[in-house]
Amino acid sequence: MRIAPAFIGFLMLPATVVAQSVEKVEFASETLGRDMPYVVYLPEGYDSGDLNYPVLYLLHGAFGHEQQWVANGHVVPTLNRLIEEGEIQPLIVVMPGGGNNWWANGNDEPMQTAFFDDLIPHVEATYRTIPERSGRMLAGLSAGGFGTVNYILQEPDMFISAAALSPAIYVPTPPSHSSAHRSVVFQTDGAFDQAVWDSVNWPSFIDGYLAQDTVVPLYINSGDHDTFDIAYHGAVFYQKMREHQPTMVEFRVVDGDHEWPVWESTIGDAIEYMTGFASWPTVN
Repeated sequence: MRIAPAFIGFLMLPATVVAQSVEKVEFASETLGRDMPYVVYLPEGYDSGDLNYPVLYLLHGAFGHEQQWVANGHVVPTLNRLIEEGEIQPLIVVMPGGGNNWWANGNDEPMQTAFFDDLIPHVEATYRTIPERSGRMLAGLSAGGFGTVNYILQEPDMFISAAALSPAIYVPTPPSHSSAHRSVVFQTDGAFDQAVWDSVNWPSFIDGYLAQDTVVPLYINSGDHDTFDIAYHGAVFYQKMREHQPTMVEFRVVDGDHEWPVWESTIGDAIEYMTGFASWPTVN
């Protein structure tokens, strides 16, 4: 595991906010055969205490990276404010770098396998976490929302709650200007392959989720002027989930496009929703 001190300097915050540690880390992923990076937020008191904390895994979008939720989404001051005001419990936030793999096991690196088999075990062995369902939350934007939706449908026993912000969960096919058409994940012989998209998108997993008993509370949102019509696609998925878990799914349409101002302004609402179901820190 390697920590990048230069990135810590980039994240220096005013003394008036809640003190915390924000670090960029890399660890060896056996599944990927390379190092996998992530940024981790540790709450005030982590270094000097002995509590175990819930963890939020926060995913970036297509062509994104592990630093974007901090640099573009300004999630650190949002977390500090919510914790300081007592709106949410102190928690650990892990923001992994998934490249342009859409967090899927498509025609590229097996990022989904790496997430479950490498990243989560690494985090739970490295930090004082609550290593059970009640201590894990999952959220992401756009392609990260795609990953979030598909992960909870396939592995509902892993997460106590989730949030999909402007999730790129197009049915039946992504719009022509979506980066899905340019991602090798969904390509065969250099061209977008509808069959691959279908195999890793939520309609392939929804029946399995509906057939089992575990319910994952889910927050979904979209900008009302989203260029990819995600307000529509999100509503279609929301209705399917609402029929199954009417009191355990929320859908918000806010002003904006497929853009950082939408995600920056709503991530706090999403975190408040998710943490309402999660464990509070426990004594080690």
